[in-house]
Amino acid sequence: MEHHLHSHDHSNIASRSMAISATLHCLTGCAIGEVAGLVIGTAAGLSNWATLGLAVVLAFVFGFTLSTFPLLKAGLGFLKALSIVFAADTLSIATMEAVDNLVMLVIPGAMDAGLVDPLFWISMPVALTAAFFAALPVNQYLLNRNKGHALTMQYHPAHGEGHACH
Repeated sequence: MEHHLHSHDHSNIASRSMAISATLHCLTGCAIGEVAGLVIGTAAGLSNWATLGLAVVLAFVFGFTLSTFPLLKAGLGFLKALSIVFAADTLSIATMEAVDNLVMLVIPGAMDAGLVDPLFWISMPVALTAAFFAALPVNQYLLNRNKGHALTMQYHPAHGEGHACH
């Protein structure tokens, strides 16, 4: 009985580690897209809602792009790779974006802060940190059901070791 519990604990730790890795990977794409969208929207003088919309679209674009490249490198066709990434990352990115933008909206003045305003640059890491912790249990749940990040693992060398995106 003791061995069974130990084996389960090891599996749980590996799964938790994979969930953290998957969440950080999604966060990278989301952060690039989110910051780019907020910078572009703010610099272009777009309304808060247009800026948020642009940030969300770019977060998905960058998130999906970062996940698709390793699959293309592994030899998958573009549409096959994109369909796997869409299935694997959509819920995680959507969770991150919902939390990230909610935090940006509730921090007083964050959405109205200009690019040279420290409040803008202080708010972003706070919002992205909240998004990470919101998406972590989502990724853990998906991995435990062999979904999410698990869908892409079979296409990576040594199941995820040594590649830049996961």
